[in-house]
Amino acid sequence: MHSFYNGVESVVILIFKGCGVTLPNDIRWHKTLFEMTFGNNSKNINIITDDIKSKMQNYLAYRHFIRHSYSSELKWEEMELLVKELEETWCVIKLNFEMFIGSNNKT
Repeated sequence: MHSFYNGVESVVILIFKGCGVTLPNDIRWHKTLFEMTFGNNSKNINIITDDIKSKMQNYLAYRHFIRHSYSSELKWEEMELLVKELEETWCVIKLNFEMFIGSNNKT
């Protein structure tokens, strides 16, 4: 799940770089980048639709947890829904990426 979120974040970064959007460079840059993904950026570019925002917020929280905790602190009951919804969430994110790229393809 950590790799999933990092992968989504990497695609978002590539899109923003390609669009000339300045990327965050502060201590909370992951959270700032997350908000930018939903249109809160200098060019009002909305890469991912708001209907998936709360789910992605959960993966961002998991990413933060994993980076700042020990594996002995993992609890299945807190991870279960994220694991079960991963494939469905990816399908929505992938569709959002494809729609964004398709609508911004200048060739």
